[in-house]
Amino acid sequence: MNRLNNVDYIIHKLSVLAYEIEQRGKLNLLDLHRHCEDFYAHFCNELFSWQLRNLNVVKPNAEAIDLIDHVNKIVVQVSATATKSKIESALAKDLSAYAGFSFKFISISKGAAELRTKSFANPHGLTFDPQCDIHDITSLLRYIGSLGAAHQQRIASFLKKELVAEVDPVSLESNLAAIITILAQENWRQNGSPPETVPFDIDKKIEFNDLDRARDIIEDYAIHCRRLDGIYNTFDREGSNKSLAVLDSIKGFYSKHRTRLSNDDLFDKVVECVAERVQESANFTPIPREELDLCVNILVVDAFTRCKIFKNPLGYAHVAA
Repeated sequence: MNRLNNVDYIIHKLSVLAYEIEQRGKLNLLDLHRHCEDFYAHFCNELFSWQLRNLNVVKPNAEAIDLIDHVNKIVVQVSATATKSKIESALAKDLSAYAGFSFKFISISKGAAELRTKSFANPHGLTFDPQCDIHDITSLLRYIGSLGAAHQQRIASFLKKELVAEVDPVSLESNLAAIITILAQENWRQNGSPPETVPFDIDKKIEFNDLDRARDIIEDYAIHCRRLDGIYNTFDREGSNKSLAVLDSIKGFYSKHRTRLSNDDLFDKVVECVAERVQESANFTPIPREELDLCVNILVVDAFTRCKIFKNPLGYAHVAA
C-alpha cells in the first residue's frame, strides 16, 4: 500500500506541475518556469543523489546551462520546450569550460520520448547519450516506480514539502468530520481513559522518538489541530464522545505495530492503518487521495501532540496548547 500510495501521489504532483507550466506558458506567464530550475535541482538531487546548483546564482544569465554539479561533472538544461533544435542550440553554445562534463536535458512539461531516438550535433564533445540523458515526466516516473519503498517515500515527502496545495477550510472541516464519524463507529477504547494532557515540547518529542521524515509532517500539520479541536468539541457536546473514540483508535494502531516497527516506519504505518480503516468503511464517500492524506495526517499529528502515540520525553515542562 505504501508503494502504491507514494507513486500515486508523485504521479499526481508532477503531472499537475507539468500541466500548469504548459498552460502558463501559453499565456506567456513564465515566472513558474524560472522557479522550476531550483525545484528540479533539488528534486534531481533527491532522486539521483546528484549535487546540482542553479548556475544563475553563480553566473547570472548563463547561456544553455541552468544547473551544474561540479562533483559529479553534470550540466543540465531545464526547459518547457522539447525539440531537437532546443537541445542542439544548447550544445552549440560555448561549453568549453565544461569539458569532461555530462549534459542532461529535462523537459518539464512536454513528452520527450521521440527525442531519445534522435542523434544530435555535439560540437564540444560533452558526454551525452540521448536515450539516457533526456528526461521528461514519464521517464522520471518510470524510474521512480523502480525505486525501493523508502526512496519513494523520501521523494513523496519532498514533493509534499515543495508543492504544498492550498487548503480549503470548508472542505477540510467537512472531510475531517466525516472521517471522525467513520473512525468513531466502533468501540475502540482500550481502557476508557480520557485524552492525555502530558506536558511536553513537540521538538523534544520528535527528537526523542528519532523521527526524521515525520518531522516535516508534524510541523506542517500541527497548525490544523485547533480546527480539529473545534470539530471534536462539537461532537462531544452532543454526547457522542467521538474524540476519545478516534484517539483510542489511532492509539490502537500504534500499539499493534510498535513491537516490530519504530521511528518513521511506525509513524508511516499508523497513517497507513488509519487511511485503510477509513477507505474500508461502507459509508466512506470517496474524496481525492490528496485530501484523504491531509485529513489522516492531521488526525495522526493531533494524536501525537496529545501524547496518545509515541513516547513522551520526561523532564520537559512545556505545556502543549
